[in-house]
Amino acid sequence: MKLSVDRRARRVSVVALGAALIFPTQAQPAKLPKILSDPATAAANPLPDFSYAGYGFGLAPLPADAGTVIEVTDHGAIPDDGLDDSKAVLRALAAANAVKGKVTLRFPKGRTQITEVLRITRSDIILDGAGDGPGGSELWFPRPLKLIDKSHDYDELRAYLVREKKQQVEPEHNIDYLFTEYTWAGGMIFVAPEGSRPVSYDGTKDVRDPVLANGVSGRQFGRTLTVDNAAKLKVGDVVQLQWFSIDGPKSKILVSLYGDTDLPIGSHHWTFPNRPVVAQATRIVAIRGKTVTLGDPLLHDVRADQPAVIADWRHLTNVGIQNLRLQFPEAPAFGHHLEQGYNGVYMTGVFDGWIRGLTIDRADSGILTDNAASLTIAGIRTTGDRRAHYSVHVGAVHNVLVKDLKVENPVVHPVSINTRSTRSVFLRSFVYAQAVIDQHSGSNHQNLFDQVELHIDPKPGKDGWHYQLWVGGGAPYWKPGHGLYNTLWNAKLVMPGSVPPDAAVAITSGLEGPGERIVGLHANRKISVSYNPAPYIEGTGHAVDAVPSLYDYQLARRRR
Repeated sequence: MKLSVDRRARRVSVVALGAALIFPTQAQPAKLPKILSDPATAAANPLPDFSYAGYGFGLAPLPADAGTVIEVTDHGAIPDDGLDDSKAVLRALAAANAVKGKVTLRFPKGRTQITEVLRITRSDIILDGAGDGPGGSELWFPRPLKLIDKSHDYDELRAYLVREKKQQVEPEHNIDYLFTEYTWAGGMIFVAPEGSRPVSYDGTKDVRDPVLANGVSGRQFGRTLTVDNAAKLKVGDVVQLQWFSIDGPKSKILVSLYGDTDLPIGSHHWTFPNRPVVAQATRIVAIRGKTVTLGDPLLHDVRADQPAVIADWRHLTNVGIQNLRLQFPEAPAFGHHLEQGYNGVYMTGVFDGWIRGLTIDRADSGILTDNAASLTIAGIRTTGDRRAHYSVHVGAVHNVLVKDLKVENPVVHPVSINTRSTRSVFLRSFVYAQAVIDQHSGSNHQNLFDQVELHIDPKPGKDGWHYQLWVGGGAPYWKPGHGLYNTLWNAKLVMPGSVPPDAAVAITSGLEGPGERIVGLHANRKISVSYNPAPYIEGTGHAVDAVPSLYDYQLARRRR
C-alpha cells in the first residue's frame, strides 16, 4: 500500500540529524523546549496530552478502601509449610467472589504455594499482601502454565500460531520449534470477564460489539463528540470508541494513523472488517442533546469519511493486585518465543484497575496486558537470571501508565508498547542491562517513554561506537513500527566504563514508524541520534531540566 508520498520518510533528515550532533559540556539554562514554547513548532509537531494515562484518567488516587477482607489462612492456607495451598486459596477466592461490594483477598506473610491459575472474573476486588520485600507475602508458583493450565482460553491463539507458521528458527542452536501460546498471553493471576475472548487472532470469529451510537463529528484531541442519537448513552458509562478501515487500504483512518508517508502499511490494518483498527475505551462524563463529553481526548477525528462508533464494551472495574512477591523456580529458558508460561499477571478486559508494589522473580513475562484501559502499573520490580520475553507488556490497551518500573533481569523487550496500544506511558522506568525500546508494530501510536533511564553497552565498529536503542518487533502485516506522535522524552542513557570518556556514540534505530518525537535524549557520553524515518529531534545531549517529565508537566496543567 502507498499513501501520498513523503520521500523524506525513508531517511534521517539532515536537519534532524544535525540537531542531534550536539555535544554539550555544561548544563543549559532551564527553559522550555521549543516543542512546548514556540507556537509554530508546537503546531507543526503536536504532542498528545499523555496525562490521561492511568487510573481515573490520571487524576484519581488508587482506592484505599479494602472493603470486606477475606484471609486465605482462614480457608486453610498455611504459609511456609512446604505444602501446596492451591485448594485453600481457591476456596478463599470463591468466598471473596460471594461478597457483594468491595472485597480484598489477603495473603499472609511468608510463602504460599500455588499450582493453579488464580482467575479473577469480578469487579471491585483486590489481591493484597504484606509487601514484596523480606517479611512480606510471597506467592510461589513452582509449575509453568504449560503444565497446569487446562483452559481453552488460548485455543484460538494456538490455531493462529500453526496457521501462520510461527516458528522460532535458530539453526546455530538446532532450534526449529513452534512458538508457545504463553509467549504473549496468560498468567498465574488471570484477570478477565468470565467467558470473555482474551484477544482476537482469528478474524473470522470477530463480531462487532453492540453499537450504542454512531459518531457524527469530533476533532482529534478534543473531548466532545456529536452523535446521531444519544438515547442509549448515559453519564458514567464506560464505552469504547471504535474506528474501522471502512475503505480498505484507502481508509482515511490510516492517513490519520501514519500521516503523509510512503512506508508500506501492512494488510492487517484492513483485512478483518469487524476488527477496529483503533479502539479507545473511555467514560461518558456529560451529555447535552447529541453532544457527548468524554473523559479523555479523542485519538482521531470523527467525520463522514472517517467514522467511528460508540460501542458497548464488556469489562471489569476496580481490580487491584498489590504488595506481593511472585516467585518462580529455577528452570531452563528454551529461548525466545519458546516460553513455558512462568508468567505473573495477565490482565485483560479491565477499566480503572491497578497493579502496584510487586517484585516478580524469574518470570518468563512479569505482567501482560490486553484489551484494557486506564490502568496504573506502579512500583514493579522484575528480577532473576532467566531471560524473559517481557517485563511489563503494554498491548492493545489505552491510557495505561507504567511508572517506577525497575527491570533488573535480562529481557528481550524490557519496555514494550505493543500492537494497537494508544496513549500509554512508561514513566521513570529503569532498565539496568541490555536496554532497548520496543515499539511493536500494529497501529500503536500516541505513546510516551518519559524520563526513563536505560543502561546500554555500545560496541566499537569501523566507524566508531554505536548502539541500536530502538528494536521494534512485529510481523510485516502489522508494519510500520508505530504511528504518529510516539514520543521519547528526557531519556537518560547510561554507558559502562568500557566506553571511553571521550567517545562519541551513535544511537540508532531500525526502520520504525513516522512522526516520532525525541526530546532531550542524553547520556554520560557524547551521542548522536539516527532514527528512521525522520523524527522531530530537539535537545540531544541535554537533559530537559525545565520539564523533567512531560507526563507530570501535562498533569500539572490539567490540575490547574
